[in-house]
Formats: sequence, C-alpha cells, structure tokens
Amino acid sequence: MAKPRSVLVIGGGVAGIQAALDLADIGLQVHLIEQKPAIGGRMAQLDKTFPTNDCAICILSPKMADCARHPNITVHTLAEVREVTGQAGDFSVLVHRQARYVKESECTACGLCLQKCPTKVADEFEMGLQKRGAIYQYYPQGVPAAVAIDREHCLRLTKGRCGICERVCQRGAVDYADKDAELVLSVGAIVVATGFDPFDPTVLRQYGYGKYRNIITALEYERLISASGPTGGHLLRLSDRQPAKRLAFIQCVGSRDVHSNRYCSSVCCMYATKEAILANEHDSEVRSTVFYTDLRAAGRGFQEYIARAQREYGVSYRRGRVAEVAENEQERPVVWYEDTLAGRPASEVVDLVVLAVSLVPRRGATALASTLGVELDDCAFIKTDPLSPTDTTRPGVFACGFCRGPCDIPESVAQASGAAARAAQVVLGGVAVPSRIAEQG
Repeated sequence: MAKPRSVLVIGGGVAGIQAALDLADIGLQVHLIEQKPAIGGRMAQLDKTFPTNDCAICILSPKMADCARHPNITVHTLAEVREVTGQAGDFSVLVHRQARYVKESECTACGLCLQKCPTKVADEFEMGLQKRGAIYQYYPQGVPAAVAIDREHCLRLTKGRCGICERVCQRGAVDYADKDAELVLSVGAIVVATGFDPFDPTVLRQYGYGKYRNIITALEYERLISASGPTGGHLLRLSDRQPAKRLAFIQCVGSRDVHSNRYCSSVCCMYATKEAILANEHDSEVRSTVFYTDLRAAGRGFQEYIARAQREYGVSYRRGRVAEVAENEQERPVVWYEDTLAGRPASEVVDLVVLAVSLVPRRGATALASTLGVELDDCAFIKTDPLSPTDTTRPGVFACGFCRGPCDIPESVAQASGAAARAAQVVLGGVAVPSRIAEQG
C-alpha cells in the first residue's frame, strides 16, 4: 500500500501556519489542527512586533488567508488530537472536533447575532478585559470568518430556552443540533507547534496581581494598546478609566526563579521595550520605567532598539529586582525596589504596572506529549535533538516554535520551515524541499 502523502500540523499560530504553507506549497496535503475557533494563535493578540514595530495582525492576516484558501490545506478548528498510532511515514491520528453549532459555509460573521445575545461572559481573546456573548467571534480578523457558540454558557444548549441567535440569523447558519465528531487521519509525519501560555502571576503575591486593579500582565497590556482591543487603543487605568501617564514594567515575573520557572523566556526584555515605546507613541506625555534583572538583547538590531527607546521615547531602565508592589490612597501602584547604584531601597509611584510574566508551555502540553509519544525536558518543553533541532524523541514527529523552548516570532517561523522540511523528507522519502523562508530571503 502507498504511504500517505499528508502531514498533520498541531497548532494554528504563526509557526503552525508557516509549516502548513511550506508543506502545502510542495504538493503535500496538510491537516491543520487548532483548539480555538480560529487560527492565529498568540500573535493575533499582539499589537506590534519588535524591533520594527510592524503591525502584528498585518503580518499574520495574509498568511491566514493563504492558509484558508490553499487547496492542499484543511483547517480543523475546535479540534484536538486524542490518539496517535503507527510509525514515521504511516501514522493514524484520531482527532476530536467539538461542535461549533454554526455552519461555517453559511456564516458571514455579520455580527447581528452577537448584538442580540443576552449572555455575557469573560472574553478569552481579550484576556478577560471585556465581555462577549455566548455566541461570539473569536476575533474580528479570525480564520475561518465564522462565529461559534459557547455551549457552556448558551441558554438554549444548557437550559433549552432563548434561541435568539437562530431567529435573527438571516442565513440560517445557527445549528443547535450540531454534534461533536471524531476523525481518523492517515498522515506520514506530524509537526507540533502549540506555542505558549502566559504564566499566572497571582501566586507571586508580592506583585499584587489580582489584588490591585492597576497591575496587569504584558499580554493584557497588548490588548489595551491595540486599536481593536477593549479600550480602542487608549491606555487607561483599569480602576477609573483615566489615561495612564506613568508606567512601570517589571521583568522576570515567574522567570529565572527556582520557585516557578528557572529559564529565561527570551523575549520579555524586548517586548517590554516595545510596549514602552508604543505607550509614548500613543501619548507623548507618557514616561516608562523598566525594572530589570539584566537586559538580554541578543538579536539583530535589539540593542539599537533599546538605545532608541531611551533616546527618543524617554524610557528609563533600572537594574534590580522589585521587592513589592503596593498601592496608595489614590489606587496608584507603588513599586518598591533596590536601587543598585545607590545600594539602598527606593520606591516609585506610577499609574499602571505591567508584569513581564514568564511564558510557559500551553496547558495540556504534558497530555499531548503523552498522546504523541514524545518526551519533554525538565521545563515541560518538547525535547528535541541538539544536532537536528526540530526532531523529537519519536521518529516522524517534529516540533517548532515556543513548544520546544523560548524563542521570538522570526525564530519560530524559521523553525517552522525547518520542521516542515524534515516532515517532507519523511513523507517524500528523503527528497530535499525548498523553504518559503529561503525564497523570501
């Protein structure tokens, strides 16, 4: 029997999309698996990218569109891998697909049903900073461009009442009778690109996250500063919705810490610099202070980016771990830290504190690794071969992006093309294949 000429890509972020496009462009069939209602991953939540300050969604959207209309790519959203059997060149994969309760082929994402839904729950994409309905669009530029129904909160599905969205939908796209489904896919290789989750800093009580309203994480900040976010791009204090003029960025929250995550997340120094620059671009009166352990700016143009932040945007950098964040009578955060130059404790009152939290493997990474039959390292990242850095401990299964270790977006994309090339070698029997990255220079 002929071996399958197809590849499974797990994870619909920028790395998974790049791997899928590379594989599809050489004629292989690709099944792209994504747990969320739309592909895009964490990059879709970012406002800009460093060190160029290019619009994140402007870079991502063309790739998502290419992925959606490519004849060799099948996108499976609201899906997860449940079982993998077989060997390199001939895997059988059981995929569980959750019901969307909306027909993708009929939905035009007009938004009428979203306006009428009476249920309001925390919006995961917006990091809980605003509410969404039980029927919702994951984010406006999402692919596929179709809404979904949250069955845990939909009144029709949980209590048998309401049904407003079905009545107002002029396309008849709402389908309450939709059921979960299981697919069995035959593939020759598997590429894992499941990305990361932000570390929950609630357990680090010294920073006051969850206790004081004007202390947020960096990913929450990305949504606040984004024009498509909950405040329309206006940087406001969450306590009183007044403009924030003084910002403090606290580095290594949950990183480089024996009590949480021992490793450096690699991107925090740079995204904090980017976020401080963006704040000043939105409002020239904003001044930011970055409290850091030591600056790690090893990438091309990174050191120049930090120098530019200091020179053109008034960003201050202060070395030393922050001991505590308290709050004064006006609900303004007070940052207590060690002034390492003076050798004494000091404090600074600000309007908003942004925590540069550690980035950790996605929830469910351990279970997925068990399903795939691959090993994890001692930090729960997928273990790869030092001499062939996309190869996992199971032949035919490859990894790229943050799931195999901390890296930034360009490195994730480069790794994705490398993983795609290795997967293609397995499927095509050792034939060398071109990469989009090489073609794009």
